[in-house]
Amino acid sequence: MSSVIAGVDFGTLSVRVTLFSDAGRALGHASAEYPLHRRRDDPDYATQSHDDQMSALADAVQRALRDSHVPGDDIAALAIDTTGSSVVMLGEGLVPLDDYYLWCDHRAKAEAQEITAHAHKVGLEAINWCGGVYSHEWGFAKVLHWLRHNPGKRGRFITAMEHCDMVVATLTGVTDVGQVKRSVCAMGHKWMWNPRWDGLPSQDFLSRVDPLFDNIRAKIGGEFCTSDKIAGGLSQAWADRLGIKAGIPIPVGAFDAHWDALGAGCKVGDVVNVVGTSTCIIATARDVGLIPGLCGIVPGSVDPHLMGIEAGLSATGDIFDAIAKRANTRIADLSRGLENYRAGQTGLLRLTWDNGDRTVLVRPDLGGVTLGWNLLHTAQDELFAAIEGTAFHTRLILERMAEGGVPIDRIINGGGIPQHNPVLNQVYANVLGKPVLVPDGVPTGFGAGIFASLAAGIHADVAAAQAAMCLPFRTFTPDPAAQAIYERLYATFRRLYRGFGGVDPTTDLGTVLPELRRIALTGGHA
Repeated sequence: MSSVIAGVDFGTLSVRVTLFSDAGRALGHASAEYPLHRRRDDPDYATQSHDDQMSALADAVQRALRDSHVPGDDIAALAIDTTGSSVVMLGEGLVPLDDYYLWCDHRAKAEAQEITAHAHKVGLEAINWCGGVYSHEWGFAKVLHWLRHNPGKRGRFITAMEHCDMVVATLTGVTDVGQVKRSVCAMGHKWMWNPRWDGLPSQDFLSRVDPLFDNIRAKIGGEFCTSDKIAGGLSQAWADRLGIKAGIPIPVGAFDAHWDALGAGCKVGDVVNVVGTSTCIIATARDVGLIPGLCGIVPGSVDPHLMGIEAGLSATGDIFDAIAKRANTRIADLSRGLENYRAGQTGLLRLTWDNGDRTVLVRPDLGGVTLGWNLLHTAQDELFAAIEGTAFHTRLILERMAEGGVPIDRIINGGGIPQHNPVLNQVYANVLGKPVLVPDGVPTGFGAGIFASLAAGIHADVAAAQAAMCLPFRTFTPDPAAQAIYERLYATFRRLYRGFGGVDPTTDLGTVLPELRRIALTGGHA
């Protein structure tokens, strides 16, 4: 009898469920939305209800089964990926004390700065493995912010969990923190966990950041596992809600971008740009040491048997969307005609720091810069320059990774934007000087499907699952003339990046604008 597996991907605004046959063919999918809670008086606030998310999951699973004509009893395994660092504070029985601090909740800036400062003061090794700066988007900063601002609930605080671990614990009926299986993907990239220093940072370090952290290391308990480990079986209660059978295996979860990379076909030698509202850059390597400025280097965080490497841009699609909004139009309308633009023809050069620099400077205090404006420039010109700018920044990151020993043979553009934006893919190929591969279809949920197939025993390892499940590629090859222009522009971009970024404050900026004008006057020809 054939089996069906389910891959579940929780995004910022919706959950997507994709069903796969045991031969690896996608049978269908369904999605369901849930609200994101914002506050007009606090732009850093972004929360979500665990109950809302779980209700959406039940709805999406039931509709995926119904629309695909798959009996619920045929589902052999279920795997979950989510956003991160999205953190929920829990009381007795692993009951939420509040909504999730979503990944895009930025209230914990002061707490992150204090963690970073103390880490450098005492020479904490972990801080160097996450780019030298602990982010306000990450777990410990959010927990400390919550503890400081919820004194009435502190006495009930038992633990905190990442979204991917909380969903899995809920589905498997775990109510004791000691039985929790925590994702090394989540804990390694956002909580400074690594076996190099016996897991989490020491309790002494954490308590010196703030006494509110006393005993926090013990509270963040459970077993830390890669995603080839089974977290548990689906509980009867949730089997009834989802409409599938109880007891099916659920593996340890992970972050969406890391599994999306595997779902896009990532192997050793590949770098996957998961391009969406921001860009998460994912690679794997058999062995790699410390690389300054990267967001994390964690064993087993992507492929369980390899080192996982993460970097990224703090904003990509968000920048494109913001340009369209300022022009009082839609991004789809503003994008029409971009295919007629040539390399460098706008005369604009853009540093895409609109939401700060995630890699390699790791400076959230930076802002976007556009150079070369004249009186005739349009919003569409800026949009094309922003695409070029994100490509230049991506190249700079990939060069840093290569210098650190990460093998880079292929570039894969994953995520939502490359599926619908051939101009971006071609610009990236021209700037990076390498063919850019794009999955021929939407690979969202395929990474979760891969781990569900391992849990069900359908495939022996990630490579075998990828061979059966991953989509073929469309290929964008560099255009030699555009590549020559971009070599000139990239040299200027690097100077600006180092100058405005504070790496080389003596940078001579006097030649930048004339160079941009010279390139523009050639009409984008070398």
